[in-house]
Amino acid sequence: MMYRGSRSRKIPNLMSVTEQPASRINTRQGPLVVAYDGSAASRQAVVASATLMGSFPMLVVTVWEEGLAYVAPPIASDQMAMAPMVNPAVVIDVDREMHQHAERISRDGAELARSLNVTADPLAVSDEGSIPATILRVASERHAVAIVVGSRGLSGLRSRLEGSTSKRLLKRASCPVIVVHESDQPQD
Repeated sequence: MMYRGSRSRKIPNLMSVTEQPASRINTRQGPLVVAYDGSAASRQAVVASATLMGSFPMLVVTVWEEGLAYVAPPIASDQMAMAPMVNPAVVIDVDREMHQHAERISRDGAELARSLNVTADPLAVSDEGSIPATILRVASERHAVAIVVGSRGLSGLRSRLEGSTSKRLLKRASCPVIVVHESDQPQD
């Protein structure tokens, strides 16, 4: 839900901004939380953040999913099959690899920000049920001045099935949220 008095506006070719009423805006100066997954849209979010708000320190957050090794492959409804047993040691190894991968991605995003002369720290964090909920928790704990997220601009059925991190952040954040739309033009 949008907060009473909130409004959203679109700045052409760059982003959507949700403006919060003054009572909802964080008055403490925390970092700018940038959701980063290594995609072109998230790279553009880092660049836009550096361009528009380079005076704020940046926390580049990559969310990873713990326990993916336990997820069973889909089984046709007409087949009688049990999900295979998973060795707990394999789960630990998969989680360790996923965490290390998330740390690499987050470091890459922080390095991109630093290359644009912005103070930036990486943070890889395990999800807590959903990516938006995890980003919101990090933003709250760190007293974020704003959250910046890239948007791939999915539409139609794919958008409904995959959900939208940016839409959920726009609805639930207690700080301003900036959505940077993926450009149709190739990056240099």
